[in-house]
Amino acid sequence: MNKAETFRALHHGRPAGDPLVLPGPWDAASARALVAAGFPALATPSAGVAASLGYADGSTPAAEMFAAVARIARAVDVPVSADVEDGYGLAPKELVERLLEAGAVGCNLEDSSGGVLKDPHEHAEWLAEVRSAAGDRLFLNARVDTFERGTGDPDQAVERAALYMAAGADCVYPIGAPTAVLPRLRAGIEGPLNMYARVDGEGPSPAELGELGATRVTFGPGLLRRALGSLDALPR
Repeated sequence: MNKAETFRALHHGRPAGDPLVLPGPWDAASARALVAAGFPALATPSAGVAASLGYADGSTPAAEMFAAVARIARAVDVPVSADVEDGYGLAPKELVERLLEAGAVGCNLEDSSGGVLKDPHEHAEWLAEVRSAAGDRLFLNARVDTFERGTGDPDQAVERAALYMAAGADCVYPIGAPTAVLPRLRAGIEGPLNMYARVDGEGPSPAELGELGATRVTFGPGLLRRALGSLDALPR
């Protein structure tokens, strides 16, 4: 089984309360530390990588993002999925080629750009082209930005998720979705469901999110922020 197959298999057959927890490394050193802690796979956060490179979230040049992902993937033996925002305007074939060259086995792809939601049907068509170019070599996590950029209507999120899954996405990620709507999302969305967890003890734990229907849990740039926050405790 190759890394892409291993990564895909980690999303299936999971019992309630045991979601796949994917921490977010921002560089090679953090990736190695997370693997040493026992995590079976990693998922880079675009905001965390941006911060490590000195950029604001959403401002990282594509070449620097792919180079950072490559350093992370090269540093560890476990599967690495990459948050590549909205694809940086790349054609599907080029996007897939650059992800594979970087050593990624999956990716997050947003359905908004510049703070504005994309047309869901056009985005689904684009996702279908990415799937066609990737075949089974990449695990596609389709981010649904309605809670971040739209009305926060769970039905709208479910409708978009259905389009993206039909287009070939392996998983959907309704970022910013309140915990209270997770059962509604789980009931309406077929396939794996990614939810966000905080690392500061606020909000539900990964296990609690799993009980409510999450298949996998990510932390965004939370681990980086926690690591940086720990510097406040250093003696002066």
